[in-house]
Amino acid sequence: MGVRSYRDLIAWQKGMDLVEGVYRATRDWPREELHGLTSQIRRAAVSIPANVAEGHARSGAREYLHHLSIAYGSLREVETHLLIAERLRYVDAALSQVLLGQAAEVARILLGLMRSLRASAPP
Repeated sequence: MGVRSYRDLIAWQKGMDLVEGVYRATRDWPREELHGLTSQIRRAAVSIPANVAEGHARSGAREYLHHLSIAYGSLREVETHLLIAERLRYVDAALSQVLLGQAAEVARILLGLMRSLRASAPP
């Protein structure tokens, strides 16, 4: 059937699932973190599917790869924020592991998509 829209991309779909999980997990974090860690992790999570979508809309593989690279960096940022939140006991270890598992899945998909684009892109 093929990819007609960025919404068809598994990387985008799984990224959206991660955003939802992050927003749910951060709902009850301390109010004083609203403009700190809560805002940071939410913005990083949103950046993942947003950059997948933006990259897909670009005209060339090089630009697409650039946006996927940004998405991947944001993903690693989300993981780091989750680990900080776990250390501060804002999120319990079980929920953190679920979200980190989702992040690992998104990472595998993004890396595979980047590998595929690099292989098909002209030098």
